[in-house]
Amino acid sequence: MNSYLLFKSLHLISVISWMAGLLYLPRIFVYHSENLKNFDMTSIFKTMERKLYYYIMMPAMFLSWFFGLILISIIGFENLSLGWLKLKLIFVILLTIYHFYLGKILNEFKLDLNKNSSKFFRWINEIPTILLILIVFVVIFKPIFG
Repeated sequence: MNSYLLFKSLHLISVISWMAGLLYLPRIFVYHSENLKNFDMTSIFKTMERKLYYYIMMPAMFLSWFFGLILISIIGFENLSLGWLKLKLIFVILLTIYHFYLGKILNEFKLDLNKNSSKFFRWINEIPTILLILIVFVVIFKPIFG
């Protein structure tokens, strides 16, 4: 069996799971912020947010990085000098920062300290979409990026 293809498949599965969480958690924040006065609903949202973040998103992010680094080791770390790979890693680092920012917001909701509006969460929900599009184009059109 080709180990590169195996790890590439596992990497893609992990990334898809991670992206699903990155796109869904801010949407839950939208509904949570619109129902702050309803204790029963906020309790449900807090549970949903916590489980999504810690049981799906954190493992998926870790596995995305893990399998991605394995892929880089298979093709050789000297390929880190390639422009497309540097650009992809920059975008993935930005996604990771965004991930942990969502974790900060999750803790604010947990402590009932959220100050952001549902409109704010609708806007930040576009960040992972933009980064995903950029990553896909960089990987597909890698010869253009050197």
